Amino acid sequence: MTALIKTGTAAWADRLLVTSGWYPPNVRSAEAKLKYYASQFPIVENDAGYWAVFTPQQVQLWAQRTPESFTMNMKAHALLTGHYTDPKRLPKDIRNELPKELLEKEHVYPRDLGAELMLEIRTRFHEALAPLHQAGKLGVVCFQFPVWFPISGVNKEKLVYIRRAFKPYRTAVEFRNATWMSEENRDETLEFLANADIVYTCVDEPQGFPSSVPPIVAATSDLAYVRMHGQNAMRWESGARSAAERFEYLYSREELSTWVPKIMKLAKETREVHVIMNNCYIDYAVRNAKDMTELLAQAQADLVLLPERRAA
Repeated sequence: MTALIKTGTAAWADRLLVTSGWYPPNVRSAEAKLKYYASQFPIVENDAGYWAVFTPQQVQLWAQRTPESFTMNMKAHALLTGHYTDPKRLPKDIRNELPKELLEKEHVYPRDLGAELMLEIRTRFHEALAPLHQAGKLGVVCFQFPVWFPISGVNKEKLVYIRRAFKPYRTAVEFRNATWMSEENRDETLEFLANADIVYTCVDEPQGFPSSVPPIVAATSDLAYVRMHGQNAMRWESGARSAAERFEYLYSREELSTWVPKIMKLAKETREVHVIMNNCYIDYAVRNAKDMTELLAQAQADLVLLPERRAA
């Protein structure tokens, strides 16, 4: 028996998708958008968690507005993976703990906040996910590390710490430093992740950059994760005016079809496979998620389909 495969996107309410015309005219509120998205796809990756520390009350709304069988993956907050954040995005009481010179900066890093505040942010992020977990709708918490996070003993210890700190949630890791999956290190990396029960995130992305990770297909847990970032090499590390422009790439069905046997391979090794389109520019991601669903259906994959699609 092969794994259940769920396909979806890395956003449901970003501005470019909303203005693209994908949503029907009567779908306008935040609640209506999530409900409509969940009528089209069985899974979403919530990347808003990367930018903000949410409250359990906000997460509870997401749990209430989605069907019982829906899955929501959550991208970990930027500070939890060593990235920077705008201090204005932090909760008010945490901002009040910061000195004026930090509040005036555009970017603050974990080292700027110190161990005590970082522990508070980690604790709040963990607690906020409880409503999704209790509803059986939390898939994985995805920790995407920056290019300045190379393979090392110290960084492996950080990953083990995260895995322990975020139990009972499932954790996935995505690397943006090529050293982890170089020919010399990839076996070591995959063995390490498997021993720690951390989900390896398989990626499709432009190659030839320090942040490029090859499209290695591997399962290090009983759940496999695939994130499709597009192939916009001109804007992968520079040249994009916004985060959305970096992923301005519409896959052809021929390109997506090359991933079908890879996904089917993962399905034979796991219980569940999540395929997330992160080319969130205009309606590219939702179009390609639909394409991927159709291609996998043609390959007779064991897909998680919505009730109305099962009936069709």
